[in-house]
Amino acid sequence: MTDMLQTPRPLDSGQFLVAALYHFAAFARFADFREPLQAVCDDNGVKGTLLLAHEGINGTIAGPEEGIRTVLAFLRAQPEFVGLEHKESWTSSMPFLRMKARLKKEIVTMGVENIDPNKIVGTYVAPKDWNALISDPDTLVIDTRNDYETAIGMFRGAVDPNTKSFREFPDWVKNNADLAAKPKIAMYCTGGIRCEKATAFMKEQGFDEVYHLKGGILKYLEDMPEEESLWDGACFVFDDRVSVTHGLKEGEHTLCHACRQPLTPQDLLSPHHEHGVTCIHCYDSRTEEDRQRYRQRQRQMDLAKKRGERHLGS
Repeated sequence: MTDMLQTPRPLDSGQFLVAALYHFAAFARFADFREPLQAVCDDNGVKGTLLLAHEGINGTIAGPEEGIRTVLAFLRAQPEFVGLEHKESWTSSMPFLRMKARLKKEIVTMGVENIDPNKIVGTYVAPKDWNALISDPDTLVIDTRNDYETAIGMFRGAVDPNTKSFREFPDWVKNNADLAAKPKIAMYCTGGIRCEKATAFMKEQGFDEVYHLKGGILKYLEDMPEEESLWDGACFVFDDRVSVTHGLKEGEHTLCHACRQPLTPQDLLSPHHEHGVTCIHCYDSRTEEDRQRYRQRQRQMDLAKKRGERHLGS
C-alpha cells in the first residue's frame, strides 16, 4: 500500500487525487470524531465517504492534492490511526458529489459477531508474490467481492461466490465443504478490507493456510506490469470512475442509474438500454411506472447539466 510516502504524480494524471483507505483499531471515541473529521474535509475541498465505527475507519475520498494530504495527516495524527495506510490514484474530474463522514456498526459489514482482524487474520501477500501463490496447484483462489464487481474482472482461475452482498459470504463458506479440498486458500478484494474480515472468519472456521492480497486489487494493478499480470478485465470502484485498469487508469465502464450495475460500451448498444432508465441487467425487472420515474429523474439531471450544475441524483 501507499503509506505516508507520496507517490510521484504521473504526467498524464488528472487534477484530483483519490485516496482509498481503511484501518482497523479499537476506536471507542468514533462518534465524537465524526464532526471534526467532516470539518477538516470540508475546509480542504475534500469529498467522498468515510465510515467510522468502534473497529476503525474505512472509505474513499478525493480532492486537490494539498487537501487530501492535509486530511491524511489529520487522520494519522490520531493515536488510533498512526499506522494508517492508503492507496492513491488520479482522475480528471471530481468523482464524488459531497463529503459524508458516517457512523456505522461496522466499517465493512459482514454481520458476524466478534470478528476482529487485530486478533486473528490471514497471511498478507505482497503483489510481487501474488502470481506465484495463485499459480500454485495447491492453492484455491477466492474472490470475496459481489457479483456486479466480479462481472467485469477477476484473477485468472479464481472462484466467484456470486454473492449479492458481503453478508452472504459466511453462509457461502459454510455451505461449500469442498473449499477444504486444497491446503492453501488465497483471497482478494478491491482494497483489502473485506479480506481482513474474510480471512479472520476462515481462520475461525478451521482453515489453516489462509492468505490475502495486501492492498487488494488496486495495489496489484498499481504495482504489477500489465505484461506480467494474471488479472483479466477491470476493477470496479465505488465512485464516478466506475472502474480502473492496470496502472489505475480509468476504465471504460459507466453505471446504470437504475440498478447501479457497471456497463461496457457494448452494453450501451443493447436495445434494452435507455440512458438513466434501464439497461440489459434490469430491463426485465422494471415496470413502466419505474421507467417513467427514472425518465423524469434523468430529465432533471439533463436540465441541471445545461445550467452547469450537478444534480444530486446523478
